[in-house]
Amino acid sequence: MDRMATRFAACKAQGRAALITFVTAGDPTVAATPAILDALVEGGADIIELGMPFTDPMADGPAIELANLRSLGSGTKTAHIFAIAADFRARHPDTPLVLMGYANPMLVRGSDWFADQCKAAGVDGVICVDVPPEEDAELGPALRGAGIHLVRLATPTTDAKRLPAVLEGASGFLYHVSVAGITGKQQAAQANIELAVQKLRAATDLPIAVGFGVRTPEQAAAIGRIADGVVVGSAIVDLVGSHGDAAAPFVQQFVAALSGALTANSRETAA
Repeated sequence: MDRMATRFAACKAQGRAALITFVTAGDPTVAATPAILDALVEGGADIIELGMPFTDPMADGPAIELANLRSLGSGTKTAHIFAIAADFRARHPDTPLVLMGYANPMLVRGSDWFADQCKAAGVDGVICVDVPPEEDAELGPALRGAGIHLVRLATPTTDAKRLPAVLEGASGFLYHVSVAGITGKQQAAQANIELAVQKLRAATDLPIAVGFGVRTPEQAAAIGRIADGVVVGSAIVDLVGSHGDAAAPFVQQFVAALSGALTANSRETAA
């Protein structure tokens, strides 16, 4: 199995959901990013999403928008992102790494170039927010040819008619966006999340991760009871925004609290 499948299988064997954490590459600076990524791993993150900064994000709320601006303002380029990824892979050979972003930075040099760079840097998966399944040919074949997972997004408005298109060609895991809105601003009702996960499980064998609006260990634990993965981004990015180059220990402490909540939840379930 690949790193992604191995990690989900290990979490399942432990009776808990995987903790998936997000930070923006180059925020606050390229030089500070490795320590922040290390803090995520040391805090207990199972899978890491590394955001590719972009000036016009369509799914990201204020926290990640500001992170994008901080990163780009400090001079982050695509080459830096792949260097950060390759450096991370050298230090953490077993932790899955997913690049998350938008089509323009991924496709401006061509999908084959992007896929080759991902493979060379040890990237495991890609989430491209603004390439819909109907336009899979823009990016999907190149990624799959390079052995890179294309992680797709399902939303509260993804109905039974559209879901097969979302799942076609998807791999790694299915990311359920729990709110019909942007990151970090609101959280869906637990009952709605439970119903959505049930419907998705009936349609796919892919692990299902839930994100958007998860900000506390208590929220993570509640979602972890029903999902295969819990995604936390804006709350971590806010810590980076508050503490800048000194953010790593604060990030590690917060991620450890999230991880602890998921682990404690598994013990309660086992009991």
